[in-house]
Amino acid sequence: MSWTFNLWPGGRPRCLTMSYDDGNVADRKLVAIFNRYGIRGSFHLNAGLLGGKNVRPKEIAALFAGHEVSAHGLTHPFLSKLPRQLVAGEILEDRRRLEELVGYPVRGMSYPFGDWSADVVSQLPGLGIEYARVVPSHRHYETPNDLLTWAPTCHHADPELLPLYKGFSERSGTGTAALMYVWGHSYEFDHAGNWKCIEDFCRAAGGDSGTWYATNIEIADYLNALRRLRVSVDGRTIFNPSAVSVWASVGPKPVEIAPGQTVVRPK
Repeated sequence: MSWTFNLWPGGRPRCLTMSYDDGNVADRKLVAIFNRYGIRGSFHLNAGLLGGKNVRPKEIAALFAGHEVSAHGLTHPFLSKLPRQLVAGEILEDRRRLEELVGYPVRGMSYPFGDWSADVVSQLPGLGIEYARVVPSHRHYETPNDLLTWAPTCHHADPELLPLYKGFSERSGTGTAALMYVWGHSYEFDHAGNWKCIEDFCRAAGGDSGTWYATNIEIADYLNALRRLRVSVDGRTIFNPSAVSVWASVGPKPVEIAPGQTVVRPK
């Protein structure tokens, strides 16, 4: 038997996350739908554009409780077109203001307009950003190789949304850990008059005991914990130095490796 790292927390084979940009007031309705079906996700906000057509600063902590508030640039700029100092200011000031509202470190973001460059990416670790979502979708269920250019599975308006979910729901723990990542803007449901689309999706996707419903940063933390595992030369002994449990398969059996725990695989 050998270790296979194909499971999410709780020994689940699947993970679903949602990702929504800009903080439009339609987030209120979207969050209510997510909460109704136990769906969780990340909301990427521009702290310099709150109020008006967007959610108000005072409601953010309560509205997004149980989800993640993430950065999206202070004023929603094209980051690749800015001098480096202004890139830093856009991200750090966005983080600072959002952190004052939610009371925890803001560690992720999505790129405004989906615009990024290698130079922008290179700055992010120094600005406290641990993941960043891009726009082009790949329509598969693999985990990202690079969290700073994290591509989603699909947009919620993808005509194959429900078929993609069906394929995802059929994934078991026999292959790699399956991740479905859906993104969009909540105001798009108002513009298209298709709130039924996301209601139907969440109804189908919610309540699955084999799926971990997670925020973007929770997934990033879990993947980073997997990458930090220390393994013996013979591959049998694993030490978990992280603050979160990780899960692996040994044959058909899921095994939890708790924080600070050393586990030896049977011969």
